[in-house]
Amino acid sequence: MSKKQKIAPFTFEHKSKPLLPIGRFIHRLLHYGLYSLMLLIISLGMGTLGYHYFIKIPWIDSFYNASLILTGMGPVDPMPTNGAKLFASFYALFSGIAFLTTAAVFFTPIAHRLLHNLHLNDNEISN
Repeated sequence: MSKKQKIAPFTFEHKSKPLLPIGRFIHRLLHYGLYSLMLLIISLGMGTLGYHYFIKIPWIDSFYNASLILTGMGPVDPMPTNGAKLFASFYALFSGIAFLTTAAVFFTPIAHRLLHNLHLNDNEISN
């Protein structure tokens, strides 16, 4: 592959192509790590804003509650109103999906490299 040829951000090399060099793989891994971090920051920001708005608690407590919900631990502060309870419920459902999505995005390049390497090894054995 020439240096001038650009790779689309979410494309991976085909199974018939050679394994990506380690330097470019680390670069890809850093990009996917950045995407994962952005997903976490957005999710945490939404939770922090929601807890601050619906429960009327200080920003640091809102951040704390959002962090604990996002990691699956559960809220710290009691939910005083029905609106707060609804927000906490929907944010908890969203957080479960967001956390799994973030993990999937982060581990995608690793899984692809492992499967690509196994496929290349299968071709060596069959030849």
